[in-house]
Amino acid sequence: MSPALEALMQADGTPYPPKGVMLEPFVHQVGGHSCVLRFGEQTICKPLIPREHQFYKSLPPEMRKFTPQYKGVVSVSFEEDEEGNLCLIAYPLHSESGDIENKDPSSDCEPKTKMLKWSNKKQATLLLDNDNYSKDRTRHTRKEDKILSYNRDDVQQQQQAEVLYFSLEKGNVVPQIKHNPWSLKCHQQHLQRMKENAKHRNQYKFILLENLTWCYRVPCVLDLKMGTRQHGDDASEEKKANQIRKCQQSTSASIGVRLCGMQVYQSDSGQLMFMNKYHGRKLTLAGFKEALYQFFHNGRRLRRELLSPVLRRLREMQAALEACESYRFYSSSLLIIYDGDPPRTPTRPRHRGGEEGDEDDVGEASSPEVDVRMIDFAHTTCRHYGEDSVVHEGQDSGFIFGLQNLITIISQLEDHSTE
Repeated sequence: MSPALEALMQADGTPYPPKGVMLEPFVHQVGGHSCVLRFGEQTICKPLIPREHQFYKSLPPEMRKFTPQYKGVVSVSFEEDEEGNLCLIAYPLHSESGDIENKDPSSDCEPKTKMLKWSNKKQATLLLDNDNYSKDRTRHTRKEDKILSYNRDDVQQQQQAEVLYFSLEKGNVVPQIKHNPWSLKCHQQHLQRMKENAKHRNQYKFILLENLTWCYRVPCVLDLKMGTRQHGDDASEEKKANQIRKCQQSTSASIGVRLCGMQVYQSDSGQLMFMNKYHGRKLTLAGFKEALYQFFHNGRRLRRELLSPVLRRLREMQAALEACESYRFYSSSLLIIYDGDPPRTPTRPRHRGGEEGDEDDVGEASSPEVDVRMIDFAHTTCRHYGEDSVVHEGQDSGFIFGLQNLITIISQLEDHSTE
């Protein structure tokens, strides 16, 4: 294992295994279609897309506080354990250069000599993850201690539902931690694609990114697709037409933002509410405003103390984007994250968006910890990329338009909450 990967794992609280890191589903993924996996407590990973990788490696300094921290690249293999379960294992890259922005991520990945034996065991498994309730959870070495089986009919029903409520049961009994069904769906689809390609290829490059939810007990996450245009400059005519249709039939065209996914904790009932992108596309402007209200409401009251920090962060982001010349963030999302069950006593300061020393996360009586970040840069472009056929001038007016409308809507929530 490379010294860099070993150091990252030690900083991340991940034990140092001699044979790589077993990746788990990232259970707080609420939107997108790419499979996001948990590398360690503070780190996630996702399939490497050259354009997104290039963005993170050439990120303007003024944008760093508004994006997840980039932590490098690993090689991921699709393997079968001794019990017949299919799993993903991360290994350090053989080359330490990492200079692969302009290459096909599969170009230098050779299949393993040992062919995998596929059993009849279910590929769709989720790993029981109690880290949000027990930070000192010990990691089991036997995967059967961690695997939480799902009934296939239940899984299909969950994935088809657009709004779901799951109960969180705490106490001394075995935790009934329900996973966001969207993360399960993405994980299943990715495993299936990798299984289908296994005869030709069994190593993939993934980028490592900061886990923005790691310091929250019960993360509430809102994923907003930003901008009035979602297709990249290199999109096919079919893809372009499809994306334009989605924008025209949703709030993307009218206000430059639409709901792509949400999970929010309702403390009155002890339930997590999940809302997926299909529901988000159907929302009218009034429905979108109602969904934002639901996101900041804990079942008992509107969490009004969250609104000013979110608005401050959005205005800072708007100023930074207005200074970004020629960037276009097509199909990028905005994440808003807060703790649905904040502790009532002060905790140690957290690292938030590149800033140290803020006394955050001290409970509802003080300034709550809220995070706002941009994610997903697979279709981002700017003049510095060189090989792009289209070079844009000025600001990303579509993204900024969405930010302005989001600021207005949340400001209205803040105004109404004080009446």
